[in-house]
Amino acid sequence: MYKLLYIVLDGLGDRPCKELDGKTPLESADTPNMDDLARKGKTGLVDTVGPGIAPESDIAVISILGYDAEKYYTGRGPLECFAVGIDVQPGDLAFRVNFATMDENRYLTDRRAGRDLTTEEARALAEEVNSKVKLTSHPAEFKFVSTVGHRGVLWIRCKEGPLSANITNTDPAYDKIGYFGVAKEKFEPYLQVCKPLDNSIEAKRAADLTNEFVEKSHIVLNNAEVNLRRRSQGKMMGNVILTRDAGDKLPQFPNIKELFGLNFACFAEMPVEMGIAMLTGMNIVELPEPTGDPKVDYPLRAEKAIEYMDRYDALYIHLKGPDVPGHDGKAIEKRDSISAIDKYFFGNLLPRINLSKVVIAVTADHSTPCSLKAHSDDPVPLLVAGAEIESDGTKAFSEKDCSRGSLGRLLGNQLMPLFIELVRKGED
Repeated sequence: MYKLLYIVLDGLGDRPCKELDGKTPLESADTPNMDDLARKGKTGLVDTVGPGIAPESDIAVISILGYDAEKYYTGRGPLECFAVGIDVQPGDLAFRVNFATMDENRYLTDRRAGRDLTTEEARALAEEVNSKVKLTSHPAEFKFVSTVGHRGVLWIRCKEGPLSANITNTDPAYDKIGYFGVAKEKFEPYLQVCKPLDNSIEAKRAADLTNEFVEKSHIVLNNAEVNLRRRSQGKMMGNVILTRDAGDKLPQFPNIKELFGLNFACFAEMPVEMGIAMLTGMNIVELPEPTGDPKVDYPLRAEKAIEYMDRYDALYIHLKGPDVPGHDGKAIEKRDSISAIDKYFFGNLLPRINLSKVVIAVTADHSTPCSLKAHSDDPVPLLVAGAEIESDGTKAFSEKDCSRGSLGRLLGNQLMPLFIELVRKGED
């Protein structure tokens, strides 16, 4: 049986950008290593959840790992809470949250507090909120945990009875359809009031407690020393917490080894991917938080991949890089992020593996076009190479080249069965 290296470049897909002379960031990037893989293997396009769906990362990752997101998904909040060690029981309320910057009119100057809130600053702010906010609209306890940068999670348990996740987001950039979070292409940047989506007491309690937490934590954050110092330095304050993607129970995924017969390890940088990996039975490779310097971060991950290939049948490697500049609308930075991954990750990885004994797959969880600053329903490029895979004549790894590849246009949940078929050829 061959080994499997499954590498997902977050938000890789894009549309032609005027800053790049009508090319996408991937087309414009310097990617000799990924281009070489594409020439040696086969390519195609992937609708990670389905045509016409602009997925968030969570449902996209669930789908490209071979699971039916509609069947198993219970909200992003429980996934990220589980990843940081919070015990989510049925009837608890769990959110993914952001620190954001809000003025006195509830206008959101920046939904990510300038994207320069350090993990240490966020941790100090979270500690202050946990120590000073008390929920009284209903008898309840909560935990607010900062994770990476401006990101965090919120967990609430009510002593009166269970809570329902059938409530709206306070983050205006996201809608909710059932448990699925859906990114909006256009929205008014004002803090929203959380509302119940049904007439149940469980949903009403959940909305009450969410609004109380957001309002009370805003008061604490507005006066927090960290934020006052940031304001004096000309930086944006992380003075409000935006809630989204609530869930009220953990998903019950079948174990990935039992499904596909492969022992997986996961490299991930964000809690959502870590939560999915842990709940599907993957082992998490301990990695330091990214420094932001590709010369440091990617060679380390390549080195770890070499090390862990000997211990596991398959590695799922999720690299956040391209998604951030996509959300910020920075096409040149996104191009450079892709080039850095090719040079410092693939450039250190490929010379040290025997490609004849490894199936290597490279794709994305979704597209994040710089023109939208949000996820879109554009399909993402896919390449598979190594082992016994023959070339289909693809010239380069790009959206346009992969659209002509022999794999055609696949759904996300078709990827794992394809990879397993290729891996199993090593048993013949």
